[in-house]
Amino acid sequence: MAVKEITDQDFANETATGVTLTDFWAPWCGPCRMQSPVVEQLASERTDVTFLKMDVDQNPATAQELKIMAIPTLLIKKDGQVVERLTGYTPAAELNKLLDTFTA
Repeated sequence: MAVKEITDQDFANETATGVTLTDFWAPWCGPCRMQSPVVEQLASERTDVTFLKMDVDQNPATAQELKIMAIPTLLIKKDGQVVERLTGYTPAAELNKLLDTFTA
């Protein structure tokens, strides 16, 4: 499953049900470029989580609403509720283990 790009307009709907991980990023962000392949790898391995990404430069409203001050930020929601927020690079093993706690 690929990582789906979303916008301010569809964020609430896309993250309303199940376990979702949204990668808030920007093209100019070095750590974001390191995080993206990790998110893409997990998206190809897991079917129990919906993987999304949002460019904060193109979609500032959601980032402002969620008070995202640094990127990359990974936001995990379960049935529409924020359950975890990670800022900075997160390795695949750590992220996978964390996702397991919300999907088990």
